[in-house]
Amino acid sequence: MEITYTLLFLPIIFCIPIFFGNAKIRYYSSLLLTLYISIISSIPAFDIFLNHTNTFTASIYSTEITIDGLSAFFILVTNFTMLTGMLFSNGYLEPYIKRKKPAVIALHYGSYILLHLSMLLVLVFRNGFAFLVAWELMAVASFLLILFEGEILKTLKTAVNYLIQMHIGFVFLLMAILIFSNSTGNMSFDSLADYFKYNENIGLFALFFIGFSVKAGVIPLHTWLPEAHPAAPSHVSGTMSGVMIKMGIYGIIRILSYIQYDLYNIGMFILIIAAVSGLLGVIMAIVQHDVKKLLAYHSIENIGIICIGIGLGTLGLGMNNPLVAMLGFSGALLHVLNHSLFKSLLFFSAGSVYKQYHTRSIDSFGGVIKKMPRTTFFFLIGAIAICGLPPLNGFISEMLIYIGLFKGLLGGTFDNSILMLFGIISLVLIGGLAIFCFTKVFGVVFLGNPRKVKDENVKEVSNSMLFPMLLISIFIVLIGLFPMLFIQPITNIVGGLFKISYDSSFLAITDTFSKVNIVSFVLIATTLLLFLLRSKILKKREVSYGPTWGCGSLNASAKQQYTGNSFANSFSEIASPILKIEKENIPIREEEIAPSMRRYSTHQVDVFGFLNFRIADFIMTLLKKLARLQTGKIQHYILYTFIFILIIFALMYLNLI
Repeated sequence: MEITYTLLFLPIIFCIPIFFGNAKIRYYSSLLLTLYISIISSIPAFDIFLNHTNTFTASIYSTEITIDGLSAFFILVTNFTMLTGMLFSNGYLEPYIKRKKPAVIALHYGSYILLHLSMLLVLVFRNGFAFLVAWELMAVASFLLILFEGEILKTLKTAVNYLIQMHIGFVFLLMAILIFSNSTGNMSFDSLADYFKYNENIGLFALFFIGFSVKAGVIPLHTWLPEAHPAAPSHVSGTMSGVMIKMGIYGIIRILSYIQYDLYNIGMFILIIAAVSGLLGVIMAIVQHDVKKLLAYHSIENIGIICIGIGLGTLGLGMNNPLVAMLGFSGALLHVLNHSLFKSLLFFSAGSVYKQYHTRSIDSFGGVIKKMPRTTFFFLIGAIAICGLPPLNGFISEMLIYIGLFKGLLGGTFDNSILMLFGIISLVLIGGLAIFCFTKVFGVVFLGNPRKVKDENVKEVSNSMLFPMLLISIFIVLIGLFPMLFIQPITNIVGGLFKISYDSSFLAITDTFSKVNIVSFVLIATTLLLFLLRSKILKKREVSYGPTWGCGSLNASAKQQYTGNSFANSFSEIASPILKIEKENIPIREEEIAPSMRRYSTHQVDVFGFLNFRIADFIMTLLKKLARLQTGKIQHYILYTFIFILIIFALMYLNLI
């Protein structure tokens, strides 16, 4: 059916106040528009997700849009994350509204809406050309959002670098689409099934995989991500990490659904790349001093976990093992949802702390729990979830992948068993190192005493920032307590997409999660009971408060506490072969009789960091040189036009165009 003009033009009406109203009108107009887009797109998506109907089709100006189970799932995840991000932005942007021009704020909200729309279009367009247009709009919108504080040179370079790398990925996607459309005579993704049926599969998939992996942040195509997330406002970081990078995951799964040959080799490749990406991501996260950069590397880690599930599912298809395939893909999709929840929660809570303390340095904090207890609680929920610990949602999705790996280990050849064992060991290491990392973050930032930053005037953030964090936390707990409510629809999606069905073996596995429910309820109930009992006992007693005990010292100074660096020092030494350490110091010269005070510091940098700003620096240098052509003289511009025409004629004469 043709989508009515009313549905299309209502957003335009909402957009007008964003650019011409005051601060409050801008925000509420943006919120209403985000809510409108979410409701309109979620109605068919929710129906497909719950009822497992086939597809929803419509058209926008003769461009067909299609919502199947996979796109419906990603639409719902996208809408929820974008809506909570918009809610959080109200309080977070408050200090910026006072010192930034109204046009900058309007552009920010407009870009946020554009990012939301473009991601939805990516999920529903099946035509290759329309898909690329939506993909480009998504890159431009996120570029403008990262550029919010573009007056800072590093932020500007980060945004330019991000845009360049997105276009590198775009080129690979363009090449892939041109190859299959030239072969099939059709740019629709549905024609990929015909291409893969009669042509070599690995080459074209490799082009798609590289293009989508740049967006997803798979190592070594990740270098934009640890720089872009800290540079962007926290609500943007939460939505970029929560859903935008998942567009790459959506693309990989979509293409895999059309693959017909070489599934085992492709699955093996994805699993190995994913394991390496997850391990390097968490290792780099541990040694970071910037809390948002640390969270950014954990996004790379969790993309690795998701891709381990995708690789496992593809291996299951290649092994003709429906159980392994179902567990792998279901675990991957559930972790997409779970990661969008706990990662946006972590970025929002970290953004709340940044708003009050005005620093992202882990070693500058301490004792935040005393000033911001609610924010601390939400960060703790996110930390437990991202570590894959029961009774929260991260445990459920990782458990599905674990079970799939063990099923593949027991039922395959020797080579296959080695591959599954590699996946299991990688997942164990990733989980253990994640616990280590968040023990460091929570202990150093939220516990103890203030280290460098004075916190006399620090207080809890407003309810407008706490409410979206509460909303996310509820879903994190719900998935942990009632996993089958979410697993069942996801398995229906996987079954319909890859033409596989679950049997009694899978049903036996799902019974395990029913037992997990009981244990989770007992754990939460016991914790709440002990908390209430403690509160009741303390009411009857006189409670005295004193300084934190510091190993015999009555009042521990900042220097007596662990810092993030000292906590991770031993690990840094162990991991030094794969870490790159940069030192900043001025050496003492021989002629100096009384050396002046020196500053010595070290910090770990990404081993692939050489790819990061080199391209951006080259482009910006080239643009500065090209800017010399802007002389302002009309005769020069006429000359440029004449030279261009001559070049065109020369190319035509040589039959090059």
